[in-house]
Amino acid sequence: MSFSTPRSHSAPPRVGLLGGSFNPAHEGHLHISLEALKTLQLDAVWWLVSPQNPLKPAQGMADLADRFDSALMMAKHPRIVVSAIESELGTRYTADTLAALQRRFTRTRFVWLMGADNLAQFHKWKWWDRLILRAPIAVLDREGYSNKALSGTAAKRMERWRIPSDRAGLLADLDVPAWVYLPIKRHPASSTAIRAEGRWQV
Repeated sequence: MSFSTPRSHSAPPRVGLLGGSFNPAHEGHLHISLEALKTLQLDAVWWLVSPQNPLKPAQGMADLADRFDSALMMAKHPRIVVSAIESELGTRYTADTLAALQRRFTRTRFVWLMGADNLAQFHKWKWWDRLILRAPIAVLDREGYSNKALSGTAAKRMERWRIPSDRAGLLADLDVPAWVYLPIKRHPASSTAIRAEGRWQV
């Protein structure tokens, strides 16, 4: 059974934020976004194409314009919005980006979306402990990462704030900190594999 609550037309919009390099964007990004829209009962998902991920080397990273275009081509859905707003905001770290978005969009209920691979290294993110106090987080399952992610440093520290997956529809309206792990159907696509196969030239 999944839990949900009736929402009025005047309710604050619920928006999932999926940050990343999108080097390039692929069907896996689209898959988890559609799952998040449905399972978390979101109104939209914004893809935040990062100018440069601080945890990834600049070498091998395509230009922002090329990555943005790849995201536009992949995000063929009326409720998925592609944005490079971090360039405008001048933010580098996720915690700062989220804070700036919350100042700008004061009525919006943001949920930070991440794959299980990111949860496994979440404790390495700059000010990750501030991020969990800013917005609820939804972690989406990914092939080969579930055990590592759920037994990792961040997951253990956040365990007391985790909600059952059958309550995921309530996440956007919960007080922080709160997070959920979603055991969704996995998609095999990855940017690394696409580059390795030569289907994306930097």
